[in-house]
Amino acid sequence: MANYDRGRAATSGGVGFFFLLAYIGAAIYFISHSDGSFWGVILGLLQAIVWPVYVIYHVLTALGA
Repeated sequence: MANYDRGRAATSGGVGFFFLLAYIGAAIYFISHSDGSFWGVILGLLQAIVWPVYVIYHVLTALGA
């Protein structure tokens, strides 16, 4: 079992790195568009976490679903 768990963790590293880069990019985008206050930055970080939800919502709206 231990070998299976190590192999699984090693193969999912690329996807995790992609999500980390996507989060950093989204955080930079949302923070740069905030007003610069403490709560604006916190809101930008929270928006960076959930931005895929906005994308899916707008894609489904455009498709008429």
